[in-house]
Amino acid sequence: MTAATSNGTVFPRCACRSAETGRQVGAQCPQRGQPGHGRWYYDAHVPGPDGRQKRLRRGGFLTRAAAEQGLAEVLELDGPDAMAETWTMKRWLEYWLSLSEDRLRPSTLRAYRSVTRTHLIPWLGRFRVADLDGRRGVKTVQRAVDAISRQEVADGKLIAPGTVHRVVAVLRSALSEARRQGLVSTNAAWRLRLPRGARPLAVAWTREREKLWRATGVKPPVAIWEVEHAAKFLHGAREDPLFPLWWLMTLRGLRRGEAVAVRGTDLDVLHRELSVQRQLLIVDGKTHLGPPKSAAGVRTLALDEFTNHLLRKQRQWQRDRFAGTARNPHDYLFIHPDGRPIRPDWLTHRFHALVHTLGLPPVRLHDLRHGAASLAGAAGVELKVIQHDLGHSSAVTTADTYWTVFRELEQRAVAATAALLRSHARVRLPLGAASQA
Repeated sequence: MTAATSNGTVFPRCACRSAETGRQVGAQCPQRGQPGHGRWYYDAHVPGPDGRQKRLRRGGFLTRAAAEQGLAEVLELDGPDAMAETWTMKRWLEYWLSLSEDRLRPSTLRAYRSVTRTHLIPWLGRFRVADLDGRRGVKTVQRAVDAISRQEVADGKLIAPGTVHRVVAVLRSALSEARRQGLVSTNAAWRLRLPRGARPLAVAWTREREKLWRATGVKPPVAIWEVEHAAKFLHGAREDPLFPLWWLMTLRGLRRGEAVAVRGTDLDVLHRELSVQRQLLIVDGKTHLGPPKSAAGVRTLALDEFTNHLLRKQRQWQRDRFAGTARNPHDYLFIHPDGRPIRPDWLTHRFHALVHTLGLPPVRLHDLRHGAASLAGAAGVELKVIQHDLGHSSAVTTADTYWTVFRELEQRAVAATAALLRSHARVRLPLGAASQA
């Protein structure tokens, strides 16, 4: 009943069940292989992406001849074409993630897996890889993206546009790899219609915003402190054991994982420089040491005299404290009293506790990074320098992220400059004509 070749097999299957046990009878069915009863399948072995033979099964053929023809067509294809015709997107996505284990940071890989499991497999997993090629593939992906965009999340709200963009970004990466391996000729995740919606932009905690927050509790999605807020925070935290860390993050804008991963050897006291080489990450509740967020995150920061002195004293204090012990073997600059490294999530909780105690407008720990950018902008630091100091891969990223803050600073600077010029030129604004216009 089963026909075999050197690289494949065709066989019938049906759904008949035993009247006694209720189980499928499978090969024992007396009608197995008869015309019109059940369906025909084939098993084929084709080269996979790693060069090894992969087993591919396909079924639903009405006749044995149709299954044999399908097997012959698959065997005539080369490896990538055969995979594209027979592999589902679910299988490809899982395989692609396995390839990415050594190329992505643990936190990034975890996010990719979450997106794949939550969005991509439910909407695209049943399609063959070949179905996502060409114009047909673009239409298929567009329909899936439109469906994802209509999903509701908590409290009946639609899924955030930013989430949809991240889903498409993951799919785009997966299909780029499929294209590199010859499974598809185009990337169907490019040039899609995506939902509009901008991420919240950082704004400054002006007196008006702070007054409104204290009266109503209403606060901006992302807000950064003014200089007086940052000064009050640092003054209030001056006795905190982590004061050098708070100062460093407020002034130089390190990410929290970068700050807790700074080592004593990263500090060059002579040249007043600090190297950012690594960061601590929390993935599935465990701490991992890895590189910064991007290649641009590996950077060297210039230090002013006060910061250089502060960090030098911190390093000396740590080394004297643990001299002759096995604690703090990695020479971290900021640690717990018992020598344990500081977890980034613990640092966030500690920061929020300090902010609440000091009665300051609420900001996230990451917003100290935004504040450092605004401080640099207010001091007249060039955008390219701010980009380097924050570890952004492009100045466009810096400008797009902080343009609202920079605009406020620019407006204040223009107003101050104009007021200074008017005071010296003794020019008054003729309001009479303007008020009548």
